[in-house]
Amino acid sequence: MTSRTCPCGLPRTYDACCGRFHAGTAAAPTAELLMRSRYSAFVKGDAGYLLRTWHPRTRPERLDLDPRMRWTGLEILEARDGSAFHGTGTVTFRASYRGGSLHERSRFERVDGAWVYVDGEFLD
Repeated sequence: MTSRTCPCGLPRTYDACCGRFHAGTAAAPTAELLMRSRYSAFVKGDAGYLLRTWHPRTRPERLDLDPRMRWTGLEILEARDGSAFHGTGTVTFRASYRGGSLHERSRFERVDGAWVYVDGEFLD
């Protein structure tokens, strides 16, 4: 177990935050928390989690992550809908990496009660 702060930016340990989603012991209850857990999965190089939380309609067959990529921070700019009371939601974020940043509005849907990533629109 690790006591390090979670990469997603929330003031919790990895195990108490995104680690439990990655381990499969809990499911992200909101689109924003799924977005944060997916960012953490990119940081950790967990392609399996990224594929498991991708909508079957838009999910690629495989995902090859660049082991040299160094993610350095996540900023949630806006979250719309995406709670337990919604079937869809969007999260606009900026993910920083060594050498630049990615600005995206991601779309999420619930499939069999679980939040999944559908697709994203690059902004800027």
